[in-house]
Amino acid sequence: ATALAKRLGTEGARAWIKKQSRPYRELMLYYRCALMEVETKFRVLNEELSADSESNPIETIETRLKSPESILAKAERDGVDLTVESLEENIEDIAGIRIVCSFESDVYVLADALLRQDDVTLLLKKDYIANPKPSGYRSLHLIIATPIFLHDRTKVMRVEVQLRTLAMDVWASLEHKLTYKKDPARRTAEVNAKLSKCADISAQLDKLMGETRDLIGI
Repeated sequence: ATALAKRLGTEGARAWIKKQSRPYRELMLYYRCALMEVETKFRVLNEELSADSESNPIETIETRLKSPESILAKAERDGVDLTVESLEENIEDIAGIRIVCSFESDVYVLADALLRQDDVTLLLKKDYIANPKPSGYRSLHLIIATPIFLHDRTKVMRVEVQLRTLAMDVWASLEHKLTYKKDPARRTAEVNAKLSKCADISAQLDKLMGETRDLIGI
């Protein structure tokens, strides 16, 4: 935990929110609306692509908003002022959506289809499938900007989109469970090597499943 997170804790975060109550609640409302917009985009794409094939490309869709504690901790790490305006401007992943796909090729088909839409602007792309992290983590990350249409105005919001396969998601979920907030000393070279090997096996599974899909022709 960061120094700020330790100082504030849950109660401190709640006190900060109370002080910033109305603007913070409004900002979270805008992010929730943005997540609904992006989720709808993916559900429409899934319906369309499913009609053209024998299987749907999306297995699951999960949305999340960072907790107040996580937002404040990230603000401290990044040197961001603790104002609602500064948080919105400088923290790109307050709102996130995770799309879990059946096959690796589906990841890129969906990402390309999303980015071709007129009201979606790509701000940042990190392809951890083509270039996995040292830990073995694999996923496609996009930071996009998209408008939400309020009753009296339009507001552009940023959303982090993560696209990954089932195999990548299983690895990431188990790696998180094994290592998140654990004593760093317990993550030895041997542990890292085993996690990396598991990631390689997951990548091989994706490759073989993709090749099998091609043979079947779906």
